[in-house]
Amino acid sequence: MATTSDELLHRVTAPRPDEASTVDAPAAHRAAVPQPAGHPELPELAGIEDPSRVAPENARELTRVLLTRLATLEEGTREYSYVRATLIELNLSLVRYAIRRIGNRREPEEDLIQVGSVGLIKAIDRYDPDHGAEFVTFALPTILGEIRRHFRDATWAVHVPRRLQELRISLAKARDVLFQRLGRAPTVAELAAHLDLSQEEVIEGLTAANGHTAGSLDAPVTESEEDPGPLAQRFGEEDPRYDTVENLIVLKPLVAALPERDRQILSMRFGEELTQSQIGARLGLSQMHVSRLLSRTLKHLRADLTAT
Repeated sequence: MATTSDELLHRVTAPRPDEASTVDAPAAHRAAVPQPAGHPELPELAGIEDPSRVAPENARELTRVLLTRLATLEEGTREYSYVRATLIELNLSLVRYAIRRIGNRREPEEDLIQVGSVGLIKAIDRYDPDHGAEFVTFALPTILGEIRRHFRDATWAVHVPRRLQELRISLAKARDVLFQRLGRAPTVAELAAHLDLSQEEVIEGLTAANGHTAGSLDAPVTESEEDPGPLAQRFGEEDPRYDTVENLIVLKPLVAALPERDRQILSMRFGEELTQSQIGARLGLSQMHVSRLLSRTLKHLRADLTAT
């Protein structure tokens, strides 16, 4: 039979054994209060079998009671760890609320819950019940800060300096403010004036923001129904013929500076595609002589080309 929230609240507020003599309650009722196995000194936790299933409206009051109890326990003891773990499970819904408040950042929810739980643990450890503030009011900024720090430090596709990461956040906030004020996207000059930065710094921050996420080249393009192929198909590729054109432009004055016979040999070998024997027959030279002249000319051109 499931335990109701009222019964849970009654059990966590039940007196400790050393306080029983000061409480006006029937002895039979005190004896009926079950005690968790391994924690005979913590009868107030007996009814919490699954803290994650406690309704949020009841979890707040249970959290208040357990935080007060935690402050009386010695850190490092089994009782302290048990109460602390129960508080974490009771308030996991607060972590999920913080994740929804930040919005979807293309991060697995399981990872964000782990990060947010770190913030929740920090809030539990730092909370002072005598301070007077509600635990939710105290814990939520800590959880949000831990999640935002995770986005800032661990989710960039390209590593950029911390200064640029923080500048990206400032630019995003400034753009939202100026968009509401101007009714349009702000210019670089307007962003610079709003943040009291130079335009060069704003441009640097906007450029760095491109490294926050990286799109997949295999992702389909949905802008045009006629061309639903992957994004990579829309990107150009390097044409090796550009290198050939560039080399020819650089070679032109070098070839023009060669002796006439060397230019003739190059023209017949690479222009007319004659063999060395055919070139020798035209010029009255042996095939061996043509080979030596051709090798010398090509070596000279290669040296001049690499020197430019």
